[in-house]
Amino acid sequence: MMILPGSSWPEKVDPELVAAVTIKTMRRCVPAAVPGIMFLSGGMSEEQATVNLNKINILAKSDEKELICPWSLSFSYGRALQSSVLSTWGGKEETREDAKTVAVALARANSLAQQGLYEGPHPTTLQVSNLIEGFRGWRDPTDPDKKI
Repeated sequence: MMILPGSSWPEKVDPELVAAVTIKTMRRCVPAAVPGIMFLSGGMSEEQATVNLNKINILAKSDEKELICPWSLSFSYGRALQSSVLSTWGGKEETREDAKTVAVALARANSLAQQGLYEGPHPTTLQVSNLIEGFRGWRDPTDPDKKI
């Protein structure tokens, strides 16, 4: 997981800082024998997930000895690859091709980020700062306000 501030942190965090702290933490905790690290997009916007992954891969291939990484650094995004697509599609046959175009553009942007080659602009169609979801657990059927 990328090292990010908590969801209630009010300020935007520079991708360079996210990348540096993430790499330094991984170098301390993840054995070099691990072949790869796949990041999740939880809590980030589509664009933020792409930009952070790109910056991590740029720093991981830099000349700075303490930032060089022995692993493949890639993504296993769910929401950051699906949200714009589902929003564009909306379940309508007439927007299916537009949704496919957005899906390919998002996959391409993240593929480039995985190589440290992403330059933008980002293909997101959403205007949100994060993709944090609310409560996803079970509710007591006798008391809908009670979370289990």
